[in-house]
Amino acid sequence: MQHRIVVLGAGYTGAVAAGRLARRLRPEDVAITLVNAEPDFVERVRMHQLAAGQDLRPRPFSEMFAGTAVELKLAKVTGVDVGRRTVAVVDADGPGEPEAQELEYDTLVYALGSGWDDQGVPGAAEHAHQIAGRPGALRLRERLARLDAGEPVVVVGGGLTGLEAATEIAEARPDLDVALAARGELGDWLSPKGRRHLRKVFGKLGITVHEHAAVTGVGADRVTTADGGTIPAAVTVWATGFAVHPIAKATTLDVTDTGRIVVDGTMRSVSHPDVYAIGDAALAMGPGDKPLRMSCASGTPMAWQAADAIAARLTGGKLPNAPLRYFNQCISLGRREGLIQYVTADDRAVRAALTGRLAAVYKELVCKGAAWGVTNPTLGLPTRRRHVVRQPARAGSPVRTAA
Repeated sequence: MQHRIVVLGAGYTGAVAAGRLARRLRPEDVAITLVNAEPDFVERVRMHQLAAGQDLRPRPFSEMFAGTAVELKLAKVTGVDVGRRTVAVVDADGPGEPEAQELEYDTLVYALGSGWDDQGVPGAAEHAHQIAGRPGALRLRERLARLDAGEPVVVVGGGLTGLEAATEIAEARPDLDVALAARGELGDWLSPKGRRHLRKVFGKLGITVHEHAAVTGVGADRVTTADGGTIPAAVTVWATGFAVHPIAKATTLDVTDTGRIVVDGTMRSVSHPDVYAIGDAALAMGPGDKPLRMSCASGTPMAWQAADAIAARLTGGKLPNAPLRYFNQCISLGRREGLIQYVTADDRAVRAALTGRLAAVYKELVCKGAAWGVTNPTLGLPTRRRHVVRQPARAGSPVRTAA
């Protein structure tokens, strides 16, 4: 009987984990099902580009996983029962009314990621646009296309997403009045060199910066700040952070207050050993006993770690012990400018930073490399398909094996 591995979500982490498992394990021993609501891979790190009017290359999963042991199921996940080891889904690829189904698993890889977080700010859900996914980015794209010259656009949030969105929009539409509202100082987590370059680029693009401007309300034509001020906004772009999918919090998994699944160093749930969580959905600890931040830079190594740990446990191999650490933060500032802020292992800025055109090229190579790793899921790894030797056990139980 095959060991059933179900991977939920085919973003960067889910797709990488599924492909790596297919490379590590023999198809006659395991059945790998990848569940995703959309038929193609979305480069989430490029949503600001999509919103600004650029077209992205289609990357269908049917081509990515052709010839591999990964079976793609186009469906929306509606629930997980970790006691019964089942996943409730609604088909997304069939004709007629969507059909509810249940998938059984022996090992679950939870990679449902995150979406935008309005943080309970009044009016944000009704009036603000978000770029946490493709539908939101396309809606913003359509809205920006209808703006007349001189109309104001306000990006709320001074983190990486906010910086990239503001500069991308300002570069693509220099006729618009683009502003950014940041809770603190512009780029206050960067090195002095990084902050200077950021201000230089914002100045060249004509972006107005509102610092120490915590937004407390969003209207149809303005945002309101904590000090009672207002900023005109024909379009408001909300980029203040992400919230994880609520499904995990509805289970008996050990999760944080925000719904992230608590995992150990192998990305295994601390409460349910047959569940692994990776990417934004998981709370994993990095250097300095600090939680890894929600990012592609965190998610991809987490996917490698989880896939290698699952394969090791199923084959009796050695568990991975690769440290999860950071090297830099890569920020695109439009298509011609960039900022690579070098950081410590625990993600604190150091003095060194790469800026300008070379930084833009560096960031582009990083994005292309991440997409290549996802869209060529079983390439670039040594062939180590190890035989799963099953011990007498009840059907569907976790397998202890010898190589």
